[in-house]
Amino acid sequence: MGLYPLFADLRGREVLVVGGGEVAARKVAALLEAGAVVRLPATAVRHPELAAALEAGRIERLAGDFDPAWLDAAWLVVAATDDAAFNAALAVEAGRRRRLVNVVDDAALSSFHVPAVVDRSPLVVAISSGGAAPMLARQVRQRLETLLDPALGALAALLARHRARIRQALPDTTRRRRWFDALLGGRLAGLAADPARLEAAFEAELQRAAAAVRDEGSVTLVQAGAPDLYTLRALRALNAADVLLLVGAVDEAALEPARRDARRVHAGVDAAAGRAVALAREGLHVACVHAAGCAVGESVARACAEAGVPCQRVPAVSTTAP
Repeated sequence: MGLYPLFADLRGREVLVVGGGEVAARKVAALLEAGAVVRLPATAVRHPELAAALEAGRIERLAGDFDPAWLDAAWLVVAATDDAAFNAALAVEAGRRRRLVNVVDDAALSSFHVPAVVDRSPLVVAISSGGAAPMLARQVRQRLETLLDPALGALAALLARHRARIRQALPDTTRRRRWFDALLGGRLAGLAADPARLEAAFEAELQRAAAAVRDEGSVTLVQAGAPDLYTLRALRALNAADVLLLVGAVDEAALEPARRDARRVHAGVDAAAGRAVALAREGLHVACVHAAGCAVGESVARACAEAGVPCQRVPAVSTTAP
């Protein structure tokens, strides 16, 4: 991963945009929507939307020729002129002041990139190619637009409103995560377009969760392999695991589909069965990921059966080429 993805809170913060054409107008519109205080040199404004925004006072007008001192108050800088030499010089000046700068159509000069966006506010999905293939990022965005229900924003807003109640009802992080997984994978997502039914269904699910007994742990045996060859069941097991019990020499790449917050526990072949049972008895979902040729499946399955712990083996590697 060449770039670190992040979302910036620009509400009330100054952003300097240098440029006056269509590209600058698009950048300014998105920044204003995010609540930024946009400052713009008015000398080269050509686009009517920028002119109207300046006239209405929605953009702060900067008079005169470009002054590097304008960078001092900026949190972010956008260079959107059609003068490549000026854009390069602006990027240098911004770098000297440790200001992040986006130079339109020049990934090499940019210290931040503006992604393609799927907006289901407050849920926002950003897609970036790091400037390598913007058209590919846009195509991915278009596909996601068709997959993500426009009403998802209402669902995200509902969960945000009740965040404190959810934490109070489900103080345990593991139980809370499982509840979210079941909730969002069930009928609630289908009710997002109907606010009254959505609210009622949420209340019922939250009350049911608060009254529920502790979740039962489980063990799933998965042979480590290349992520692009994992079966769907193996991918689900890795993604659902609270704990990754690693037996043998498991390559880091084999764990890529797992949750980032999943706990990792290393165990030898002889100790794996006991560790798997102990972790499952804590109410945890355990993915016992073992290296190829590591004979651990039988002992883990036997120990789980004797302890009454649910255990399953999933085919790890697809026999069909992707």
